[in-house]
Formats: sequence, C-alpha cells, structure tokens
Amino acid sequence: MRPSELYPDDLVFAHEAEAATGVPKAVIRQWASRGRIQRFQGDARQYSGQGHEYKTMYALPEIRERAAAYRPTPQRAPKAA
Repeated sequence: MRPSELYPDDLVFAHEAEAATGVPKAVIRQWASRGRIQRFQGDARQYSGQGHEYKTMYALPEIRERAAAYRPTPQRAPKAA
C-alpha cells in the first residue's frame, strides 16, 4: 500500500509538522528513528531547489497523537563556578 493511500492529505515534512504541532523537528526525527512514528519517502524532485531537498515525510495524524503527550525537557543551566 502506498503512503498516499494511507494519508492522502496528511503527509508532511518535518518543518511543516513542527509548525502544525509545536514539536521540534529533531524530536520528530527521533520518534521516527525509534520506530514510534512512520517515515515515508517523499518525492525530492517535486520539492528540491534553492539548496533544499526534502526527502522524508511523516504522517501528521501520528505526530499530533504523540504531540498531545509531549512535554519538552527543560535544559539545565551551566553550573556557576
């Protein structure tokens, strides 16, 4: 089955998913590499240009589902000397 049959209007690139959900692109890529969300092959010929080549797409419904429980981890400040 092709990804366009699964999510005909909801396949997005990482930067689009970040804009829609507020989850950073790095976290979305991490979820995909850990198998928590699916990763789909995009058509780079359609979206390449101006130094960008978008190749990987994600299903926005899956990201929204995980984003509901996502809480960013606070970064630690460097220790004062």
